[in-house]
Amino acid sequence: MKVVALHNLKGGVGKSSAAVNLAREANRDGLPVLLWDLDAQGASTWILGGENGMSRKVGKLLSGKSPLGEQVQHTPWERFDLLPADMRLRELDRILEDKAEGDKHLKRLIAPFSEEYALMILDCPPGLSTLAEQLIRAADRILVPTIPSPLSVQAFSRMLAHLELKKRQRERVLPFFNLVDRRRRLHCEWIDSPPEALGRTLENWIPYASDIERMSLENRPLADLAPRSRATHAYRRLWQELKTELGE
Repeated sequence: MKVVALHNLKGGVGKSSAAVNLAREANRDGLPVLLWDLDAQGASTWILGGENGMSRKVGKLLSGKSPLGEQVQHTPWERFDLLPADMRLRELDRILEDKAEGDKHLKRLIAPFSEEYALMILDCPPGLSTLAEQLIRAADRILVPTIPSPLSVQAFSRMLAHLELKKRQRERVLPFFNLVDRRRRLHCEWIDSPPEALGRTLENWIPYASDIERMSLENRPLADLAPRSRATHAYRRLWQELKTELGE
């Protein structure tokens, strides 16, 4: 099973919409997919029509004392499942810090799902956290949705500095441009020539589109809500690029 995390120091960069749409595109491509919504705000859970909250205490689930797999919810799409958000996930960093396994605990929580799924996508909360540090061990790729702006580059640089990555780990962190407005000169310039501070970026980018905002109203990914939209095709291309990255 491959594991892909969507993470950014900043909020409001389109992380959850990217997680949902990449998961759905992988599912359309024939892969059994599990999306784990680790953000207490629960945007991915809402878009997929899931029920917020877990039936057991989050502490027991994340410590491994209760089966995490029992919390999985089915979505309307076959072989596309959801591990929903829970407001108690605000305690996630404290729970991870308390575990004796250290920076491998998240990886161990994920491992049992490999028996049923080919791809797990993690929708992670923003910020510099213990979770962000554990993603380096747990994820095959960490995608960083990045709005073309100097502040976004600054936030990305701060995230890398906090994680103190080794060379091979750094290669797994991939920014991609999101919410791109072609009417803005800087956006166009950076698509053609990304700032060096970002390092290697994914080639495909996602445009700003009203269809993406409609996802939370219609509770459907773009592939089902607006199959012909520019944003849908952009996510389809982005998934194909990520698929190559993962060696699928």
